Amino acid sequence: MSDAFARVPALAAQHLLLAMCALVLALGIALPLGWWSARRPRVARVTLGFASLVQTVPSLALLALFYPVLLSVSGVVGGGVPALGFLPALLALTLYALLPIIRNLVTGLTGIDPAVLEAADGVGMTPTQKLRLVEIPLVLPVAMAGIRTAAVWTIGAATLSTTVGQPSLGDLIFAGLQTQAWTLVIAGCVSAAALALAVDALLGLAEHGARTRRGWLTWGAVAALAVATVAASAPLWARGGDRVVVIGAKNFSEQYILARLIGDRLSKAGYTVQYRDGLGSAVAFGAVASGEIDAYVDYAGTIWAGEMKRTDVPPRAEQVRAIADWAGRTRGVGLVGALGFENAYAFAMRGDDARKRGIASLADLAAASPQLKLGADLEFLDRAEWAAIRRAYPMRFAAATPYSPTFMYRALESGRADVISAFSSDGRIAADRLVTLTDPKRAIPGYDAILLVAPTRRQDARFLAALRPLVGAIPVAAMREANYMVDRDRDKATPEAAARWLASRIGR
Repeated sequence: MSDAFARVPALAAQHLLLAMCALVLALGIALPLGWWSARRPRVARVTLGFASLVQTVPSLALLALFYPVLLSVSGVVGGGVPALGFLPALLALTLYALLPIIRNLVTGLTGIDPAVLEAADGVGMTPTQKLRLVEIPLVLPVAMAGIRTAAVWTIGAATLSTTVGQPSLGDLIFAGLQTQAWTLVIAGCVSAAALALAVDALLGLAEHGARTRRGWLTWGAVAALAVATVAASAPLWARGGDRVVVIGAKNFSEQYILARLIGDRLSKAGYTVQYRDGLGSAVAFGAVASGEIDAYVDYAGTIWAGEMKRTDVPPRAEQVRAIADWAGRTRGVGLVGALGFENAYAFAMRGDDARKRGIASLADLAAASPQLKLGADLEFLDRAEWAAIRRAYPMRFAAATPYSPTFMYRALESGRADVISAFSSDGRIAADRLVTLTDPKRAIPGYDAILLVAPTRRQDARFLAALRPLVGAIPVAAMREANYMVDRDRDKATPEAAARWLASRIGR
């Protein structure tokens, strides 16, 4: 538990910075819009309608939508607009915070007794005096309730910024869910809740000070929030330079392990290492191409089908060479080399069930698919590989349900799924006595694990020298064992421990 909470301060600082910047930006937009909407019913219908529409979009989807939007903007203006990390998370959270602020402000302003406003006019108050001395004090409790609600919502939704490459307390939650390290989940949830409560308490003090005309209390609470936010940003200003590297990882155990293996080698070479976990496939490749991350491990088939849009299935060595040429020529990304093992998609079934049904290949599976339930990882059903498999084998499953990789295996074990889109380097295949189905039509491309580096690192001799010993050094048996160390139910290892074990086995 102490190891899990040791990661909290740095992540909480980034989480607070993101949430407070989004809240301040939302206030800058919502306060004038709310004031205007309270005086113009037509404007209120538009602003409240838009803010309400934003709330109907799941926060995770809203974060994801800003990736292609900013990517397009970057293409139009010639680059320089980051499509990953802080900016998309900031914009999405800002939109998410607008509704409670605008709605409460409009409700408060339109709910003021007209007689009070008439009295203010009667004593000769100017519009500015009326706003400052009458309207603001009367509307403050309602408006602050909206601001406090927006703050809590924003801090909660900021945990999802992990998916677009922005560090937050969500890093702990996502990593814990994928590896079933529940201490990480607890650490992330408890810390996010504590952060939300602390911010809400400070905003409550500011409101109380304003209502009781104790300015020192109001400004003290605001100053405390400002100081905390500035302090949270201090590490960001301090870091920089070629000695700081960011290693990316997708959202399953093998990726966490390989990221730590790479990070350990770079740390020994004198670099300061940071991690961006929980990235989706398209997000990860975009991040390395833009320099948001410096290195990560991908799989040849993912780049081949997803990024290059290729449907042919060449020999594995030829495929890797073609990817290296394409990645460097079109995106500036360097391919250090293949790590020595393949992690291909492999449809897996419980051994006894496959034998009873007489299923040994994907052709057999296609014939039996109307009576079977498919469990897939979160990306598979939307990937180009799944479309290619269905073209080769006309599968029509009774149900197809996406799961996180860990829970996908649980679904197969419990009978909620009859077949899963497993990973060939996963130690749970042997441990659970699963059988993998053959692919006689070779619809599934090769999935060699390949190490990619950002354009700025292609000429970094020290950086590349630290990573080249990993090329061809990891046999699939060792990778399976390392994966199983993290994924097994008892005596689970952390990704860091599994990475150290793997480093000792490859001996380089």
